[in-house]
Amino acid sequence: MKLLILAAGYATRLRPLTDNQAKPLLPVAGRPMIDHVIEKLVGKLPTGPDCIIDEIHVVTNNKFTPHFTKWAQEHGGAYAGRPLRVWNDGTLTNEDRLGAIGDIKFVLDQTKLDDDLLVVAGDNLFSDDLSEYVRKAREQGILVGVYDVKDLQEIRKYNNLGLDPSGRITFFEEKPQEPRSTITAIALYHYPRTALPLIRQYIAEGNNPDQPGRLVQWLYPRVPCHTYEVKGQWLDIGSKETYEEAQHLFRP
Repeated sequence: MKLLILAAGYATRLRPLTDNQAKPLLPVAGRPMIDHVIEKLVGKLPTGPDCIIDEIHVVTNNKFTPHFTKWAQEHGGAYAGRPLRVWNDGTLTNEDRLGAIGDIKFVLDQTKLDDDLLVVAGDNLFSDDLSEYVRKAREQGILVGVYDVKDLQEIRKYNNLGLDPSGRITFFEEKPQEPRSTITAIALYHYPRTALPLIRQYIAEGNNPDQPGRLVQWLYPRVPCHTYEVKGQWLDIGSKETYEEAQHLFRP
């Protein structure tokens, strides 16, 4: 299984902090944000021949590629024994970005990947360990991380899911005006190798290449999409307020 971290955005809402620094490289409690993301996913997994995730890929834009390359070098080109690879999607501005799903396809094309793929946003932080999610992903096929925001007003800012008793997605709506629940899909996805051609098909049909949840919305009527509820605290770092909240969450 390969881990892909999405880090090609320009984080305009966090300026001036992100004028000359990629959001996932901003410090959170003394460490780059992206380190916390990786640690929650692989920190408690085995290494060596029994490892589940054996490579870590980061996709970013032309502006921030040198920053991520330096970060990877500072880690010695590997994280917890897993090789780090940084990909430059070639985009130059927020206006010409490929979008999250476009970047997934870009990496698939560059790597000719024939393996299961775990995708996470580089600006999503978690208080709890996610190794159980990784283990379950091997058994479940498409597995979408979900979170209960526990507030019908708050959920209107995100997407809204309906689930059957087994946790399979039966309904998906972006930014609902009349939400059916307080469950939202977050930027944490497992796509088995058999699902990778569907990502290419989604893009080829001219669908929205941004907002990774749009891919799930397109997928669930076509193939089973199961869910895993993330416990603890989840933060989508999209504002200075959530960035400050992250500092408190990860403070030693």
